[in-house]
Amino acid sequence: MYSARLLDHFQTPRNVGDLQDPSAVVEVENPICGDILRLGVKVLNGTLTEVRYKTRGCAASIAAGSALTEWLNGKTKTELIAFQPSIVEDLLDGLPNESKHAAVLCADAVKALALRIV
Repeated sequence: MYSARLLDHFQTPRNVGDLQDPSAVVEVENPICGDILRLGVKVLNGTLTEVRYKTRGCAASIAAGSALTEWLNGKTKTELIAFQPSIVEDLLDGLPNESKHAAVLCADAVKALALRIV
């Protein structure tokens, strides 16, 4: 059973799309289920100032991407490095066991993003 917060992010995803002239773009895939998450960000003075995403996957992955973009806005590289899947789970008021891969997908994207940010 999905939480009301997860369903809200799924039904009304935030920050969907591509950025013009992004500072960095990363794309990660879950090799088991095939879900894909792409993040594009703009960075100014070491801080993420704009974030967009696109996801191809299940409801949990779509919602997780949406919640992640809200969390990422205003974050620094140091905060990205410390990111854990549990942050996404908390943002969505929990994930069922069969949907925890969505939080891992987000963590993989954030780790990849941290490597691309100066």
